[in-house]
Amino acid sequence: MANIDTINKDFADLFEQGKELLSNGSSDCMNKTREKAFVQFQELGVPTRVNENYKYTNLIPAFDYPYNVNLRYMEVDVDLNDIFQCDVPELDTNMVLLTNGWYYGNNKVLTELPEGVIVCGVQEAAQKYPDIFNAHYGKYAKPEEDGIVALNTALAKDGLFIYVPKGVVIEKPIQVVNLLRSDRDLMATQRNLFVIEENAQAKIIVCDHTLTHHKYLSNSVTEVNVASSAVFDLYTLQNQHLNSVILNSTFIRQDKHSNVLTNTISLYGGTIRNNHHVLLDGEHCENNTYGMYLMDNKQHVDNFTSIDHSKPNCLSNEHFKGVMDGEATAAFAGRIYVRRDAQKTLAYQSNNNLLLSDDAQINTKPQLIIDADDVKCSHGATVGQMDEDALFYLRARGIDEKEARQMLMFAFAHEIIEKIRVEPLKDRIDALVDTRLRGEISKCNTCALACKN
Repeated sequence: MANIDTINKDFADLFEQGKELLSNGSSDCMNKTREKAFVQFQELGVPTRVNENYKYTNLIPAFDYPYNVNLRYMEVDVDLNDIFQCDVPELDTNMVLLTNGWYYGNNKVLTELPEGVIVCGVQEAAQKYPDIFNAHYGKYAKPEEDGIVALNTALAKDGLFIYVPKGVVIEKPIQVVNLLRSDRDLMATQRNLFVIEENAQAKIIVCDHTLTHHKYLSNSVTEVNVASSAVFDLYTLQNQHLNSVILNSTFIRQDKHSNVLTNTISLYGGTIRNNHHVLLDGEHCENNTYGMYLMDNKQHVDNFTSIDHSKPNCLSNEHFKGVMDGEATAAFAGRIYVRRDAQKTLAYQSNNNLLLSDDAQINTKPQLIIDADDVKCSHGATVGQMDEDALFYLRARGIDEKEARQMLMFAFAHEIIEKIRVEPLKDRIDALVDTRLRGEISKCNTCALACKN
């Protein structure tokens, strides 16, 4: 196994050797941002366990592998309408496809969006809509604090750009299908930018899938700006195979009176690291950050959250739940910052975990950092096994032990699922989680896409 210095040098060499490919087709804004980020990556490198934020996730094995790296668009012969017929007919969405971190050039399904809404690739947005793009790109992510984000910023070429103008309401959610598909092991870098203007409303559903069983390392960064009085939902369904490493970093800035809900459901994957960063940058913001993870075998999931209350009179609710079986491992680190001027803050954080085997492990660390005095904040974490009293109660009513355990696990997980504000999606996630908890296949197993996996 290579040491971390060798891994960092390999990426530095990749950047220097690929400069022409990286700059070709990218805007001045992207290239200036990437140059600065490369310097920051050289200072930080790939995080190791010495880094307190990555204490429970060893990324060295993930990066110590000879992946192919796509610095140019790889033509993938797919048709979204042919390969993906969602098995939730009630889930009426505007669907868009990305392959290996790039916006798919033949997307033809975004035909019912309101006037003024823009959905395209990041490269295209930088060229066609420079005023919007330059005002937001690279403004919310923090490559100076995380080597993974710095590496993404240095290598990013494309991803998804969504712009919702002032006062526009998108009734049908935008469903983003992220596909990893290659005939060789691959590292994919994806950069997304979502701009939701004043009084606008939008819901985005992100479905992560793999279409081949090669090794994948996916490093994705999403920046979101939610303007005053806007409403924004982001749902992420992570459902990939055991050879995948998913690094997912989301940075959200909220202005006054905005309302944001995120819900990240981790059903399957080899190693998953989710970074959730929220800045409440205006008064009377509301933020709801939820997550659920169901891990078994030797899977690993790590959720790191930072909710920053920088202005007064804001509310944040944060709740993550996990069910761990086999030799699975998980980590949760949640931080709520309440700045000196953020009086009248209401902030709540909770992490609950259910361990189904003696070998499953969870490390949880909720934190409050409070510099204001007129606030109401709470945080807590629980780690336990099945409630034997509740199990006895159900069995006393004629329910066999296996089904009783299933009912209790499902009730435990459903508290997070019920926060979803798209009813057909909520029903589908309920079904997927029920199947997953039964130890059966957990993918969208009746859609054409999953059948190819």
